[in-house]
Amino acid sequence: METNTAHLTKDGIRIYESGDFAGMAKAGALAAQILDDIAAHVMPGQTTGELDRLITQWVEDAGAVSATIGYKGYQHASCISVNHVVCHGIPGDKKLKDGDILNIDVTVILDGWFGDTSRMYVAGNLPRKAERLIQVTHDALMKGIEAAKPGNTFGDIGYAIQLYAESHRMSVVRDFCGHGLGRVFHAPPNVLHYGRPGTGARLEEGMFFTIEPMINLGRPETKVLGDDWTAVTRDKSLSAQFEHSIGITTDGCEIFTLSPSGKFHPTYGG
Repeated sequence: METNTAHLTKDGIRIYESGDFAGMAKAGALAAQILDDIAAHVMPGQTTGELDRLITQWVEDAGAVSATIGYKGYQHASCISVNHVVCHGIPGDKKLKDGDILNIDVTVILDGWFGDTSRMYVAGNLPRKAERLIQVTHDALMKGIEAAKPGNTFGDIGYAIQLYAESHRMSVVRDFCGHGLGRVFHAPPNVLHYGRPGTGARLEEGMFFTIEPMINLGRPETKVLGDDWTAVTRDKSLSAQFEHSIGITTDGCEIFTLSPSGKFHPTYGG
């Protein structure tokens, strides 16, 4: 159940109290630490299933619960999306090859709070075009976060991301978006990664949500495979994603899912 220390805006977005930030920061830090720790295990020949097994164990060892195991029938503690998989890739027996890029997405529940984050990794040598895609996607997320402050709108966040990605001749996926969270996994608002300045709900102190742009080297269209989870680019172009969970503060935002070791970027640029 939701905490009753918060209230809803007219748009149905929950406003949390100042004391709730600590719980979100703790959950976010755990999710980020798990993504730090998995980096050493990403290598050619490794299976995505083994990566998920380690993540599952670490969530349990931390006294937390995976938010995704059992969610709408999903049975893994992570989504692992390789190359042209946009999101919701299912871990399995497939072995990583040299030059593969992958997004690993983890959500934990710790003391009732949800920590949700994802980032990119590379198995072996990073191809130049993939390196450029990863950098633009990372920087697009940070442009969106810069726009996340009271008085701005959700359209301002989406516009900042879209403008940056498209200025580098890449496309923003329209079919998936960020979301509100807190003591629930998904809640209003839908956080679009494209948009027009000044549109959408206005940001207020105490809003908690994810920003998680998916950027493609090719066209933005996606399709979901027959497993009803795995989303891929229709043109088979490479896709990348980074995700932070944030809370709006009096003059900006707090990022709950910062990497404890500065490994959020796969070349360890922070």
